[in-house]
Parts: sequence; C-alpha cells; structure tokens
Amino acid sequence: MSSDMSTANSKKEEESTYAIIQTSSPCSKKYSYISGQVNRFINSFRRKGESEDVKELKGENEECGAATKMKKSIKSRHLLMISLGTGIGTGLLVGNGKALAKAGPAGLVIGYAVASIMLYCIIQAAGELGICYSGMAGNYTAYSSLLVDPALGFSVSWVYCVQWMTVLPLQLVTAAMTVRYWTNANPDIFVAVFFVVIMVINMFGAKGYAEAEFLFNICKVLMIAGFVILGIAINCGGAGTSGYIGAKYWHSPGSFAAGFKGVCYVFCYAAFSYGGIEVMVLTASEQENPRKSIPNACKKVIYRILMIYMLTTIIVCFLVPYNSSELMGSSGESASHASPLVIAVASHGVKIVPHIINAVILISVISVGNSSMYSAPRLLLSLSEQGYAPKFLNYVDRQGRPLICFAITLLVALIAFVAASDAEEDIFAWLLAISGLSQIFIWTSICLSHVRFRDAMHAQGLSLGQIGYKSQTGYWGSWFAIVISVLVLIAQFWVAIAPIGEEGRLNAETFFQNYLAFPILLGAYFGYKVYHKDWRLCIPASEVDLSSHRNISDEEILRQEDYEWNEKMSNSSIWVRLCHFWC
Repeated sequence: MSSDMSTANSKKEEESTYAIIQTSSPCSKKYSYISGQVNRFINSFRRKGESEDVKELKGENEECGAATKMKKSIKSRHLLMISLGTGIGTGLLVGNGKALAKAGPAGLVIGYAVASIMLYCIIQAAGELGICYSGMAGNYTAYSSLLVDPALGFSVSWVYCVQWMTVLPLQLVTAAMTVRYWTNANPDIFVAVFFVVIMVINMFGAKGYAEAEFLFNICKVLMIAGFVILGIAINCGGAGTSGYIGAKYWHSPGSFAAGFKGVCYVFCYAAFSYGGIEVMVLTASEQENPRKSIPNACKKVIYRILMIYMLTTIIVCFLVPYNSSELMGSSGESASHASPLVIAVASHGVKIVPHIINAVILISVISVGNSSMYSAPRLLLSLSEQGYAPKFLNYVDRQGRPLICFAITLLVALIAFVAASDAEEDIFAWLLAISGLSQIFIWTSICLSHVRFRDAMHAQGLSLGQIGYKSQTGYWGSWFAIVISVLVLIAQFWVAIAPIGEEGRLNAETFFQNYLAFPILLGAYFGYKVYHKDWRLCIPASEVDLSSHRNISDEEILRQEDYEWNEKMSNSSIWVRLCHFWC
C-alpha cells in the first residue's frame, strides 16, 4: 500500500515538473539550455574515470588490451591531409633560405634528396609498428623501450618531447618574423594573437586539432602547387620581368657555396623540414580505424616528398641565387628574413602574389605550431604513463585532453615573447638546434625498433602474417635508413667542429647550435643506465615481449581480406585501379 502511494506521489511530482517545464517561458528555456552547456563545459575538465575508459573502449581495443584515454576523433580524411601537409612550415618555407645561403642550390637539392630516400624507409617502418601497437601509450616513442632498450627509449622519448615543446615557441617567433614582411609593429603583439589562436584550437581536443589541420593543410598544399606552376613560368620567361632564367644561378654564383660541407650542413635543415611527418602514427590511438588509414597515409607520403618538398626546393634553387642579400643567414645588411618562396617571386617583378604566398606561409607556421601543441602534451603524457615522468602529469579530462601537460607546453611557449628583442634570430637558431638533430634521433630509433621487432619475431618463431601491414621497404630498408642516419650525424658533427664561414676554426656557440641535442641525449641515456644499474646494450631478441600491447591479427582473415580486395580491383575499371594506386 505504501509503495503504491509513493509511486503515485512520484508520478504527481513528475507531472508537476513536466507542467512547469511546459508552461515555462522561452527565456527560461534558453537560460536552462545555456546553463546546461556551461555545466557540460565545466564538467568536461574533470578527470576521465576508469569506468568511462572501459565503456568507451569496449569492442574497439579488445585485441590489444589498450587502456588509452584518448577519444577516437580522427577520421581518414584528417589523416590524409595530416600525412600530406603537417610539418610544412618553418623548415621548408623559411629555414631553407639559410640552408641555400650556406650550401648553394646543388648542395640544398642533394641534401634533401638523401633525406627523402631515408624518410620513405622510416615512414614505412613507422606504419608497420604503428598498426601493431596502435593502442600503446607513447606510440613510436615507446617502441625503443619495449623492443630495444629502456635506456634508449627513455632518452629518445625525452629528447623528442623537448623537441616538440620547443617547436611551438619556434613557430611563434617565425610567425612574428613572417608578419614583418608587411609591418614593423611590435612582434610580441602577433605572438600573443597566434598563441591564443593555437591554444583555443587545442582546447577542442583531437577533433579541434584534426579539423584545423585539415583546413590549414588544404591551404598549404594548394599554395605549394600554385608556387610550383608560377615558378616554372617565371623561370621560362612566361611571367615576371626577368625573362628566361634557366640554370643561370647554378652557373653564377655557382652550384655549391661550400662544397661537400655545405651538403652536410643541409641535413639538419632537411630533417627539421621533414619533421612532423611521423605525427600521423602518433595519432593512431585517436584514429577510428588505424588498420586502414595508416597504410593509406604511408603510401601518400611519397607525394609529399616528391611533389611538395623536392619540387619546391628545386624551383627555389632556380629562382634565387645563394648569395642573395635577402636570404636569412646571408651576410648582407638588407636581409629581410623573408621566405625564400617570397623572394623567388618578388625578386622577379611579380606583384601581389608574394603577399598571398606570405599569408599562406603564416597559416603554415600556425599549422606547425598547432601540431606542436597537439604532440607535445601527448608525448609528455606518454612519458608519465611509461614511468619516465611524474605521475601527476597523466591527468586526462573527459574530452581526452592531457590538461597538465597542456599547461606546461603553454608555459614553455612563452619563450616566444623574445621576438621583440634584438636576439630574435639567435633564439631562432637555438630553438632550431634542439629540433633538427633530435628529429634524426627519433627516426633512427623507429627504424632500430623495426629491425629488433623483425628479429624478435624470427627468434620466437612467429609469422609475419600476423602483422596488419608490412613495410614496403622491409627489414633492409630500415637498415638502410639507420646507416644513412648515422652518416648524417657524423656529417653534422663535422660541420659543428669546423663550421662554414669560420675558416674551419672551432667555435663553441656554433658547435652547440649544430649539435645541442646530442649531449642531451647522451646525458639522459647514461643517466638512466647509472640510476637503474642496467648495462645491457639491448634486450635479446628471444626475450623481447611480443605479447603485451600488440595487435595480433588472424593470418587467415588477413589473407582472405587481401584476396577479396585483389579480386575487387581486378574486376574494376582502369580508372578505379589508377585511383587506388595513386590515392
């Protein structure tokens, strides 16, 4: 009886509440909606609970047992543009001016060509490991700890994290330098504006980053395509006021500015320019279907290498002499620090277009800063989850944002406000010193991890048929990339101890600007070894843990999927097959 009465009372309360809602004014409804949105926004900053993780991941990561807290917001279209355009920024569009001034056109092209071959092998290795360990905390920064040696993983992870944390202030300083093409106003004003823009974008988490990169990268790719077409027209005399140029600047002032040493000088700049191309693998834990999207993106990397980097570099080398006083790093007093792309167009009498190029360069710089703001907190979070950094850093809110790591990255970015000082170019050089060489370290560690992974699979009698995607360059492609990386480090050391323009004399400042990341890496590596008293060079192949974190695919299912896909392609039109081959 009492239960019936309580039920009746609760129904009356519901009816009265419903009546109040129905009779409430539009203003109260609007207030209620706004209040709900505000509360939802505030609650989104609370720590994501374990129960939420399990609920969200049920059915998604069962085969790898991943306990990731990241939201799967990145779609295939996002990854396509991230693989094509992320990283196109300071290195290619601004830093290449200094590399051209030091190495000459032939030195610049050769340096980029060597880096390009190495990079393709690296991305293939990263793609294979990225699918095998798509739910692993830290992703490719953690491969070394699991497959090679924990000390190597610790040191490379920290150097790489520091690199991405310094990339953000580097991009903000570059943005202020880019704006100087139009105005001489206080650059700190623009640093503050771009700082806020990047911060707001990343407050929307992985989805905000991915959507912004999608739009930014469309602008960058279209601008590069337009520049290549215009550059060819200028060189052939079809545009501008210079008439036919051809290979004029390769004969006078010449092809090489400093011979072989100039080529060695380019390696660090090329590594920095290509830096960020591996971010698509870092996003694996936030992709909807990494098994399909990562191989697709790895295949398209070749377009970025050939059509974006190599073509752009070659066009610049045909339109700008290496002794131009406007290039960054030149000895001329009229150096404007403008992008070599802008100089390539403006110096031949083309109007308006340089302003468009400079505007897109500004977008590109902000885009790389956005990638840094996405990557650095997640790398710092992975260090915490691996036990390489304090545990309080692993705070992730309900929207998948690593908030404490996010705040630390923003604090480091405040370095950019030195843009108003006279030491602006020196700060640029020092930030670049940390970024360029550490990029080679992470690439080497990815390839070394891939080699050790294949060795461990062989030693433990496991079939490669369990792998969701196999590197197109294979085991020996990774060895090739490792050898080239070591040679690049040796060449960079030579440039550091006998710098260009110093008559071969050792200069401490120049040495550390060229090789700063190496002593940081050594300090972290041996510090870990001493602290843990672990003096093994690497984990034996037979002892490598291949069961934890790894996605183990059914060999028969993969073979059947490949067979069905090949049948589908063989029955498709030539246009569909061409589209699949190129896209």
